[in-house]
Amino acid sequence: MTFAPITADAPDMRRASRDRLSVALMDARNHTLQALGRLEPPSLAMSPPGDAAAPLWLAGHVAWLAEYWIGRNPRRALGPRCPGAGVRTASVEPMADAWFDPTLVPPGQRGGLALPDLPVLRAYLLETLEITLDLLDHTADTDDALYFHRMALWHEDLRGEELAILAQAAGVSLGLGLPPAVAARAPVLLPATEWTLGWTEPGFALDVERGRATITVPEFEIDAQPVGWAQYVEFIDDGGYDRQELWHPEGWAWLQREAQRDGRRGPRHVDQIGVASGAVLQTMFGRPTRMSGSQPVLHVTWWEADAWARWANRRLATEAEWEIAAMHAARRGYRWGDVREWTAGTLRPWPGFEPAPWAAHAELDAQGVFGRARVQRGASFASRGRMKHPKARWWALPERDEGFVGFRTCAL
Repeated sequence: MTFAPITADAPDMRRASRDRLSVALMDARNHTLQALGRLEPPSLAMSPPGDAAAPLWLAGHVAWLAEYWIGRNPRRALGPRCPGAGVRTASVEPMADAWFDPTLVPPGQRGGLALPDLPVLRAYLLETLEITLDLLDHTADTDDALYFHRMALWHEDLRGEELAILAQAAGVSLGLGLPPAVAARAPVLLPATEWTLGWTEPGFALDVERGRATITVPEFEIDAQPVGWAQYVEFIDDGGYDRQELWHPEGWAWLQREAQRDGRRGPRHVDQIGVASGAVLQTMFGRPTRMSGSQPVLHVTWWEADAWARWANRRLATEAEWEIAAMHAARRGYRWGDVREWTAGTLRPWPGFEPAPWAAHAELDAQGVFGRARVQRGASFASRGRMKHPKARWWALPERDEGFVGFRTCAL
């Protein structure tokens, strides 16, 4: 008799059973430990770009959040109905709250925080995983009972991608393969339809993914793959970074500030632009890398994506258009999952939104950026397979470019 292997890196892990969750949680923790092992001590405590956390803090916070909501939470069986406030048992690490509780240590205070060294942090990561797995063995196979275990897996995978972003900023290789060059495919035409946005399936989903919004989507034409470097180089060569009429007013103001500071005339980490070849030299994980003209653009802001679309007489895809194409146009050449993708949408909650109490402890509370952040869809080459669900929803402020983000467009 043969048995099929347990698949722990598939998009349906958001509703995984106990056995699959156990394997996936071990896999995620190994992934975290391997990333930490590749980062040298100076990089572990580095000051990262923007308001991101240092790798040591980020990894410790992964363990702390799981312990706080699973190992230390007597009411974990309530799942999404579990209140944010309530009794918690003591941590296995007496200093864990002082180090990793974001309500006690806000971002501005972490730079001077005396964090544990790597052996102490590794011990905390391993011990909290053992507790999580032991409790999982005695957990009912229901959505409520498994809710926080699924949340812990999703959160660790998200932070794993952030560790890859920090490794890129530090110039440290994690052995990741970059997005491949792909042959250009014609845009895809999709018919008008009624579409429901929002996560309606059982299992774990972010609060900003939940809710329900049914909208009418007219017929649209969408790029089969994200915009590539050859296309973007044409924009640069045509004076795209000097033509104010192509830019949103706030985007133009951002560009002027960046130009004065570092002479910006292209996406982050770009060192050289080959106008004739359509290729660029971009530093990836510490190595100058020749990016093919048919590889997707990386490290662009929403402002740059929007300006390119205006220059090309196109527009960024809406969330609904992106999702419809991802779910129905794969056989027609629609490709996604190499880069996260900016969409036209400003982040807003859908009807039925209820904030998740754990999100504030995870520093994923979107309420503070509703109406300002822009929505990203898809996943990147640094995302685990478990993260690659067509309904997954993420966000960032429009000036952020440290992530592995690109974009695609639609016809006007």
